[in-house]
Amino acid sequence: MKEIKFEEAILKLEEIAKELESGELGLDESVNKFEEGMKLSKTCTKMLGEAEKRINILINNDGEIKEENFTVEE
Repeated sequence: MKEIKFEEAILKLEEIAKELESGELGLDESVNKFEEGMKLSKTCTKMLGEAEKRINILINNDGEIKEENFTVEE
């Protein structure tokens, strides 16, 4: 999946949810949309996790706000 911004991913997820809820898609198309939604959901979860780690680094540095680099474990 290409690089996507968090906000774009959320909008796309909302769009997919509406399409799935409409009941107008066939089975194959529904499964494809569901798979796409799951990938987007995983991407959003990863982005949120990375943001949370950055915030924790900023907050938990002996009471001083100091940004540090971190590596994301996959």
